[in-house]
Amino acid sequence: MPTTLPGTTVTEELELTRGRDGGGGDSGLGGDGSEGSAGIPAVPQRIYITGMTVALGGILMFFMALTSAYIVRKGISFDWRPLVLPRILWLNTAILLFSSATIARARRYFLRDDIQGFRHWWGLTTALGLLFLIGQVIAWRQLAAQGVYLASNPSSSFFYVLTAAHGLHLLGGIVALLFVGLRWARQTRLTPATATEVVSIYWHFMDGLWVFLLLLLYLGR
Repeated sequence: MPTTLPGTTVTEELELTRGRDGGGGDSGLGGDGSEGSAGIPAVPQRIYITGMTVALGGILMFFMALTSAYIVRKGISFDWRPLVLPRILWLNTAILLFSSATIARARRYFLRDDIQGFRHWWGLTTALGLLFLIGQVIAWRQLAAQGVYLASNPSSSFFYVLTAAHGLHLLGGIVALLFVGLRWARQTRLTPATATEVVSIYWHFMDGLWVFLLLLLYLGR
């Protein structure tokens, strides 16, 4: 029996309803739920959900491999020095967690066909994501100012690798947010409902992953 993620059924029904209504007008994000741009038939949402699930599984395996290496290296190391984490990381975490709330709110507005509200909260999520990345760069600069670099110590090496890897994946999420927010979805077979669903899943995953990495870096020092 195929599995579905929370919200998938709702958005698929929304797409089908719009399709039966003969288009339902332009939502401002790429047309109705039955067709993509230029009248191209839309790919079923479950295809994108399945693809995203597979992609997230690969990302999770990648970070679990880094986590395993972190634990093993710390256990056999005689030169491991605990790293004092920059305080700004806690602010960055609060920003990212808040962005999960804003993207959830944006999606609720989308399901109500309130496109103005959707764009407001979606744009705020994008801004918070960028603010998080800026905060991460500040954290790296603070460590560099203390003379702590990538090759300074095994603990600092893992800090830079883990945070940079997460930052790159989050940057991909920001690109996806812009893709939807700037209506580039008009050029694809991806419907607005599917786009918001898939990007929201990815964003929540990145938020949860960061919390895990921060706890690993803090408790595993």
